[in-house]
Amino acid sequence: MHAPQLQTAGIKKKPMSLENLNELPATEIVRMIGDGTTTAEAVTQACLDRISAREDTVKAWAYIDADYALAQARILDEMPERKPLHGLPIGVKDVIDTADMPTQMQSSAYEDHQPRTDAACVAMLRAAGAVILGKTVTCEFAGSFPGPTTNPHNPAHTPGGSSSGSGAAVGDFMVHGAFGTQTGGSVLRPASFCGTVGYKPTYNLINRAGLMFAAENLDTIGLLTRTVDDADLLMSVLLNRDRAAVIPDDAKPKIGLCHTHHWDLALPETISALEDSAKRLEMAGAEIVEIDLPKSFAGLSAARNALNDFERSRVMADLWQNERDHLSANIAKQLANGSAMEFATYQNAVVLANDSRAQLDDVFGDVDVILAPSATGEAPEGLDYTGDPQFQGCWTILHVPTISLPTHTGPRNLPVGIQLVGRRWQDDKLLSWSRWVVDKLGIWR
Repeated sequence: MHAPQLQTAGIKKKPMSLENLNELPATEIVRMIGDGTTTAEAVTQACLDRISAREDTVKAWAYIDADYALAQARILDEMPERKPLHGLPIGVKDVIDTADMPTQMQSSAYEDHQPRTDAACVAMLRAAGAVILGKTVTCEFAGSFPGPTTNPHNPAHTPGGSSSGSGAAVGDFMVHGAFGTQTGGSVLRPASFCGTVGYKPTYNLINRAGLMFAAENLDTIGLLTRTVDDADLLMSVLLNRDRAAVIPDDAKPKIGLCHTHHWDLALPETISALEDSAKRLEMAGAEIVEIDLPKSFAGLSAARNALNDFERSRVMADLWQNERDHLSANIAKQLANGSAMEFATYQNAVVLANDSRAQLDDVFGDVDVILAPSATGEAPEGLDYTGDPQFQGCWTILHVPTISLPTHTGPRNLPVGIQLVGRRWQDDKLLSWSRWVVDKLGIWR
């Protein structure tokens, strides 16, 4: 594996008046640039200063060029009009193409690989005025073999994967938002471990042109942000829609509490986070009802693994045949499993997934949103293992929108999130109820 490239030329000491620009939410930054309170250059410089101070420890970036980032910002400052994301620094997971930065996928097989065009999602944010700050570290090919990134709250612990760099960069105030991808739990787990909002939309809601697939029936582009409002802002640009509606403060939602079939994996801090959230939301006016998933859903984890291995082995067939020496043992095992898998096994997994999705209306019943564990607990110690994806993967294969909210801390003072799950294609309602939940739990929305 090649070392991440950090180019620091052009980083200057920030003026004291700009000290906290990198810590503000995206919505506030866009407002301040829009009304002239600050500039795109000042915001970008604040992020670069934070990266300069912390990157040796956090190691969140696969590629960043400070001079180029500032040049983007200065061009935006010279424009007479202000765009929806004018001057907002954004990170891009390094499995998503960028025309002006390499896409290397944490693999020596793609060292210095330079795409000719931006991925669709990158192009849309860039057109809306975002500063594409750099490429964030990914596990190899968005799999399980980790890169060098550490948890910003304690470098002895994993940041999660595979969107490790995006979670760590947003969690450490290096950038205001970042793209991630989720095939199992690769957006929500880094979000929970790093203390950010992690939003995985309905499957394929964000256009995937320019993404290196892992498993095309699972892969979903998502967002790591500071707040729910920030995720909503970015989605309004990506989908050309209005911002999600604000739920009245005195609303009385019906929230389904769902432990899932993996409850035995939950550590005390996750149990406490879920129970505390349910209790406090009930006190705020919500009706909390228990939801039990159908027994057949217990097979979804094995089905997701089958889809992942079978489809990944097809996506990476050429690498498996011709560049095997560039692959880690982790991904080689998946490719070997997928290559040897009988089609009937894969087909049965697809059928179970489709049958389960057909039952979702009955699962949700009349609840507004489902409350579930986000991860097993705090980020595990060590950097070789990115954590168990079971609490995220079961919802990923169901294609529903999910979001991790940074609501609690565990015994080691590391973040612990909760997960909210919405109905397919009702992402705006999930974001609206998420905003209501964080308001009632008393965290920055």
